[in-house]
Amino acid sequence: MKKSTIWVLGIVMGLSFLSLLYLQVSYIEEMVKMRKGQFDESVQRSLVQACRNIELVETKKYLEDDAIATEKAAQLSREQSGEKEGEESGDVVAHTHEYSITSDGLNGYSTFELKMRFSANRPSNIPKAIISTGKNIPQTSRALQEIIKDRYVYQRALLDEVVYNILYTASDKPLNKRINFKQLDLFLKTELLNNGIDIPYHFTVTDRDGTEVYHCPDYTTEGSENTYPQVLFKNDPPARMATVNIHFPTLNSYIFSSVKFMIPSLIFTFVLLVTFIFTIYIIFRQKKLTEIKNDFINNMTHEFKTPISTISLAAQMLKDPAVGKSPAMFQHISGVINDETKRLRFQVEKVLQMSMFEKQKATLKMKEVNANDLIVGVVNTFTLKVEKYNGKITSDLDAVNPDIFVDEMHFTNVIFNLLDNAVKYKKTEGELLLNIRTWNESGKLYISIQDNGIGIKKENLKKIFDKFYRVHTGNLHDVKGFGLGLAYVKKIIQDHKGTIRAESELNVGTKFIIVLPLFKNE
Repeated sequence: MKKSTIWVLGIVMGLSFLSLLYLQVSYIEEMVKMRKGQFDESVQRSLVQACRNIELVETKKYLEDDAIATEKAAQLSREQSGEKEGEESGDVVAHTHEYSITSDGLNGYSTFELKMRFSANRPSNIPKAIISTGKNIPQTSRALQEIIKDRYVYQRALLDEVVYNILYTASDKPLNKRINFKQLDLFLKTELLNNGIDIPYHFTVTDRDGTEVYHCPDYTTEGSENTYPQVLFKNDPPARMATVNIHFPTLNSYIFSSVKFMIPSLIFTFVLLVTFIFTIYIIFRQKKLTEIKNDFINNMTHEFKTPISTISLAAQMLKDPAVGKSPAMFQHISGVINDETKRLRFQVEKVLQMSMFEKQKATLKMKEVNANDLIVGVVNTFTLKVEKYNGKITSDLDAVNPDIFVDEMHFTNVIFNLLDNAVKYKKTEGELLLNIRTWNESGKLYISIQDNGIGIKKENLKKIFDKFYRVHTGNLHDVKGFGLGLAYVKKIIQDHKGTIRAESELNVGTKFIIVLPLFKNE
């Protein structure tokens, strides 16, 4: 699959997941807003009804006070007028009217006389009536209507008097005299429950200036940023108006509890998005590894073709009778075949070694080795190859304690690989300079191998220890190898409990620094 196709699919799927997340988040926000709006409406409705209940309680109190005062006045009036003790409460007779009404009975012409007495100023609760036979029923009906009308006018006047009393005197009283705050708390709780709100709340009562008159016993300011105010006694003069303020400490958790069922869906969508991104990353990584392996196969084919072709050519030359007559020529051709065979075997072993390292840790034959002596031997062997390219190799073995615990063969291969890399990536012009240095620091042995070659770009520097990775220089085959050398070096150093790092500057050179524990610290 092409890289552009993977990018298109990745972008489309990524946008789809992001859109799904956005829609879910938007849906949750809308649900929260709707729930908050419903809650606000329920609270306002509860506050309005609770304040109305307080007004009704106050009105009832004024009515009861007025009724008690009227009863006392009636009692005093009865005592002064000498009425009998058994008369009903509230019967005060100022003027007495008598009506004689006659009507025909159904079982003959019998007569009933109706005599009624009522108070012209304050009618009694039950009018006194004296009934006598009579013949004029319409007159009786009109008389009753007049009595009811008089009673209605009196009761309305009584209520008007109470209302005028409330308007002129109630607002002058202090709030703590007008309101039973425990009763207000009960009204608030009842109305909130009636509207489906059953969460803790706190409330305060303030005057027009915002001065607190009362707060509930367990009052806290938590959640007070969302306070719901409502005017108490809204018909009072503006200068006398008071306000009840209520807030809910657990409002946010209450609102979000209605949308918590969406949280798992949101989490699953996010997990899917992360999984998809990781999958795309793995696809690109595998594609890159595939390209590296293809590059490796191409290089391996080229590396194997060269010695095979040389061996084949040498074998053909051996068939020439003239070669058999010349011992020197025969010896030379035999040496070429031997060298190319070793080279081919070495390349095969490198591949097999990396395959083995992929599965398990290498079996190392550890022993005490003097690093300075080992490096001297490598330098002596490698000097001829460096001089072949008009180069020069120097060593500064300053380590006072060079003893390390390593596998001598593998560690020697590490030094050879690093020096061989320096030769491979030398500049086309100028003298090749190599330097090997050892020193002790922080109880460890440091080994540096520095060259003045072409250097490595910063973006490639962190990848050079990856298996099959090779820094290209324009032509794929201008530098021989499989991209396994530095991966092998890093693996061996790590198996020896050491570290390796590279420092490089393009067109200046590269330095590899190896850090190993000393033998005495093992």
